[in-house]
Amino acid sequence: PFIPGPDGRPVTTANRSGGVQGGITNGADINFRVAFKPTATISSAQDTVNTQNEAIVLEARGRHDPCVLPRAVPMVEAMALVTLADHWLRQRTVDVLDS
Repeated sequence: PFIPGPDGRPVTTANRSGGVQGGITNGADINFRVAFKPTATISSAQDTVNTQNEAIVLEARGRHDPCVLPRAVPMVEAMALVTLADHWLRQRTVDVLDS
């Protein structure tokens, strides 16, 4: 439901839609639900076989991050800004072509 806001414009009583209704922002904060796949490298040694069918131990070498969480927020923010800028430029092009 909508109610009159402090400036007289309608606002929603709750933000259950994540800030977007019908593809258009309703002025509320835009919320994201984001999922990341686990990192591909496993730090513990694993028994396996090679292409010659010989038993070997597979171990990760080098620097591998066990968790991408410290970089997750900046990545999501950056992609959100790129997407919003893309849509803004697309709308601006439509406006120019219509005039």
